[in-house]
Amino acid sequence: MRTAIYGAGSLGTILGAYITRKGGQVDLINRNKPHVEALKANGAHVTGTVDFVQRVNALTPGEMEGIYDIIFLLTKQQDNRSTVTFLKDFLAPDGVIVTLQNGIPELAVSEIAGEERTLGCAVAWGATMLGPGVCELTSSSDSLTFSMGSLSGKPNPRISEVKALLEMMGPVTVEPNFIGTRWSKLLINSAFSGMSAVLGCTFGEAAADKASCKVVQALIKECIDVCAAGGIKIEPVQGKDIVKLLDYHGPVKKAISLFILPIAIRKHARLKASMLQDLEKGKKTEVDAINGVVSAYGRKVGCPTPMNDKVVEVIHRIENGEMKPSRENLKYFQ
Repeated sequence: MRTAIYGAGSLGTILGAYITRKGGQVDLINRNKPHVEALKANGAHVTGTVDFVQRVNALTPGEMEGIYDIIFLLTKQQDNRSTVTFLKDFLAPDGVIVTLQNGIPELAVSEIAGEERTLGCAVAWGATMLGPGVCELTSSSDSLTFSMGSLSGKPNPRISEVKALLEMMGPVTVEPNFIGTRWSKLLINSAFSGMSAVLGCTFGEAAADKASCKVVQALIKECIDVCAAGGIKIEPVQGKDIVKLLDYHGPVKKAISLFILPIAIRKHARLKASMLQDLEKGKKTEVDAINGVVSAYGRKVGCPTPMNDKVVEVIHRIENGEMKPSRENLKYFQ
């Protein structure tokens, strides 16, 4: 069985290092030539909440050969159509593309690769690339979990093989209601990644300040309300029922929800949103595939999403050079 991680940046490099460390076979593929050359020369250096160096098999897309049975997809979603079209030529007839991307990318990927050749996976941990070949794991080492499944909820012949590979890093749950799992990840991402990018801070810093934590809380509430309006059941994250913990309809439960948030994100407090990392590099972000999805679905089901709308607006203004990530941007959410 041949496996590839396509778009092996911070998350993909760390996942590949763990799989290789446990004896699994996986190619780490990235267009970033300095990163690939460093991986070839020195191996993957995983730092942060763990610290180890692992020899890996790294290559650029131009060096790809043959057919893969499993391709983990970790590129930014802006290029999904061209990327998946390219990868189809390297995918076995019974192979699968496993999306480990933010938002809800499976629908678009399945339109190109086919629903039977598409699996989704929600990642509950984060990472940052520090330099070529060096990636920081920013989540606690006991929170390296995955949730995966198919769009239809039907069994896929490859799902056990994908699960076994991911379990070389951490626990994996196969979800019959995978779309509900995607929304539980999107709920966290839209709130914490959104504010991390807007304010230029980590997840923990966004939750530690009461003013910004109130915005995080409002973003989460909008996701919960949108899903309720659309009949989507949000699945638990790492065994915790997010809706039960964080939803509110009165001042007492709202106060409890606000108190819980810094505790709930504690294991991921060091995480800096990939959107913020993109902004710092002068790149476009995935905000339309994260907060923009919440806004779009809200419009579809008739549920207002003013806070998510504002995150999209502010981040686009930062992308255009009109603003910078800063705590001063909180004024736009008052």
